[in-house]
Amino acid sequence: MKNNDMFCDLETGVCGVGEEEDIQVIDFHQPKKTITLYYVTDPICSHCWAIEPVLRRLKEEYGHYFHFQTVLGGLLEKWHDGPIDPANGIYKPADVAGHWREVGEHSRMPIDGSLMIDNPVQSSYPSSRVFKVIQKHHGDEQAYTFLRRAREALFSFNQNISDIAVLIDIVNNLGLNGDVILHEAELPSGQDLLNQDFALVRDLGARGFPTIIFVNEENKGVKITGGRPLDVYIDGLKQALNTEELQPKKLPVVSALLEKEKCLFSKEIEVMYDVDQSDVRSFMEKELSQESFQLKEVLGEQYFTTST
Repeated sequence: MKNNDMFCDLETGVCGVGEEEDIQVIDFHQPKKTITLYYVTDPICSHCWAIEPVLRRLKEEYGHYFHFQTVLGGLLEKWHDGPIDPANGIYKPADVAGHWREVGEHSRMPIDGSLMIDNPVQSSYPSSRVFKVIQKHHGDEQAYTFLRRAREALFSFNQNISDIAVLIDIVNNLGLNGDVILHEAELPSGQDLLNQDFALVRDLGARGFPTIIFVNEENKGVKITGGRPLDVYIDGLKQALNTEELQPKKLPVVSALLEKEKCLFSKEIEVMYDVDQSDVRSFMEKELSQESFQLKEVLGEQYFTTST
């Protein structure tokens, strides 16, 4: 995807490079045997971090209806002298901090952002290439886990994920060899893998992040741009399937979800289990033994981690 001036809009929940309609019915010519959900995103997209709770519930409840495919779009190749996102007053890295904090406060998925003032992310390409190398060698699920961990590190814990040492540490904590994966990611072949995603983004006609596109076996799709409530994505899936009813799967028990994710923020638990913010702590204490989790806080938001 050619990287022009990016923009982020708090109301529509879009980070991108141009304006377009929020919800569109689209048509594709390449045949698909089943529903594919294309998730067009970028590691440093704040609105993508904001929709983590909704996207996880969509996958858990309705993932049996679609194949989930993450596609990286290249939000920031590098900073330059001109305006990057003039609509939000972003001309240099330090300008990002306030916008990110605003997205974090609005979504309640915590974002610090202060590193953009004194140790800014220079590009989203290094972490994107790491994603593609992990995907190539270890599969979609492990790559998506890396993407989640990278966003946690960046947004909530203020780590620079354009720093090679930070990326190596994140990969090592997945039980993979960070040195080997980062070496491959920095080769020309690593960029070649990422360029394949950029080409797919162009074919899909996606210009904003996040974009969710459902494509069915009749080569038709529904494209939803920006962070939306769960019902909007469910309705899009229904349109793609040409059905009025879907049968959701049973939600995973909290213990299994926390063991899988390792870290869950309060908003994620609220969305997944329909729990009020004020009841999250008591809900977790009821569902889990005190020895199995740790309650912590960052930027005024509670989050839960496994004890081991």
